[in-house]
Amino acid sequence: MASGHMILSAFFFNPQGDHRLSWRHPCSPRAEIFDLDYYRELARVAENAKLDTIFVADHVAIWDSVKSGVAHYANARLEPLTILSALSAVTQHIGLVATASTSYYEPFNLARLFASLDHLSKGRAAWNVVTSAMDEEALNFGRDGTIEHAHRYERAAEFIDAATALWDSWEDEAILFDKASGRFANPERVHRIDHAGEHFRVRGPLNVPRPPQGHPVIFQAGSSESGRNLVAAHVDVQFAIIRSIEEGLLYRKDMNERLARHGRSPDSLKILPGILPIVAASAAEAAEKQEILESLMLDNLAIDLLSDGTGLDLSAEPPDGLLPELPDERTFNGVRSTLNKVRGLASQHHSIRQIARKLANTGAVPIVAGTPAEIADQLEAWFVSGAADGYNLMFPVLPEDWTNFATQVVPELQRRGLFRTEYEPGTLRERLGLARPANRFAAARDESRAVPEHRY
Repeated sequence: MASGHMILSAFFFNPQGDHRLSWRHPCSPRAEIFDLDYYRELARVAENAKLDTIFVADHVAIWDSVKSGVAHYANARLEPLTILSALSAVTQHIGLVATASTSYYEPFNLARLFASLDHLSKGRAAWNVVTSAMDEEALNFGRDGTIEHAHRYERAAEFIDAATALWDSWEDEAILFDKASGRFANPERVHRIDHAGEHFRVRGPLNVPRPPQGHPVIFQAGSSESGRNLVAAHVDVQFAIIRSIEEGLLYRKDMNERLARHGRSPDSLKILPGILPIVAASAAEAAEKQEILESLMLDNLAIDLLSDGTGLDLSAEPPDGLLPELPDERTFNGVRSTLNKVRGLASQHHSIRQIARKLANTGAVPIVAGTPAEIADQLEAWFVSGAADGYNLMFPVLPEDWTNFATQVVPELQRRGLFRTEYEPGTLRERLGLARPANRFAAARDESRAVPEHRY
């Protein structure tokens, strides 16, 4: 059984909601998604509900796929670190999770950005590590196509190692501000990292002191073999794709075994399954809300999304026919969790149109629809069983579904003793129950001093 209270992270990818075409919904916003006031109000609602984090996902391209993407699903969005830096000034407690790609940044500038956000927010910054699987992204950074899957994860592991070394390059006691002597910092506690790897060369030190959390909290969502190994080695919180308690328990067992191989304890990793909550007054209203969402989807866009998810151009295939043979996961260069979801649907002999619409309407995570008590029942069952440490909340339509959950489901969870009623003191890392990382340079010095002196 899980202990403490569940973690609740309010997520958005599209700024109007996490249905692919939420922008078409009658209640969705328009141009205000490019204005700070819109995000400030979302943050106010989330912080009033005492949620753990606001999690802003990202792509670094306009998705255009085969034909219809730009026309119907242009996914224009503001840059996450910019949004969250602004929100750090108008919030006090809630964690701030920004997505940033290890494929199209360099360790030094990204480490500096997150260290700066951690200082400005007094220890509330978190980095969602992505490796970027879209060719459209690669084409914006001088490449002809995305980096091969295995190499993306190798690069990500080296990137994280370099970034965390940069955060450690200033020890906690490095800054002196000794005005009398003129010593700004103790040079013995500021370090070059001299990283020289296969993908990066970084001298250091960082030109920002060590962040309040030591390292900003690291999130990641990869569930492929490479993704799970990266999580086990480097990640604090995993956004997971889990569809049942049984699946969640098996997933946790697998991750615990991987953590052990890296000398980590199970409580050093928090697993947050993604869910799409739809709050309603009755089962009939919940069904009506889902029906409205599904009516927003366009067949040509759904098939384009399926093409993108499988690496196949399905635009010339008969929509009511069966899928052609899918790529081998071992050599597939896209998102392998999506490919596996499609493979499962194809095994049930669904048509291209049926698979495309199902994938586009529901995505990879389960919909949890019902009254506040019914939604709380399901969240409680997964949490108490140990299948989840909490949830990444992916609201279909913003701000409506975000507000409904915060004002109706959260009070029900609080009534059951499953969620906080006030923020605990401390940093985001402390509130999540995660240890503050030791500084590698200080640890190495302490270790060298502990070695007995030999006299000859």
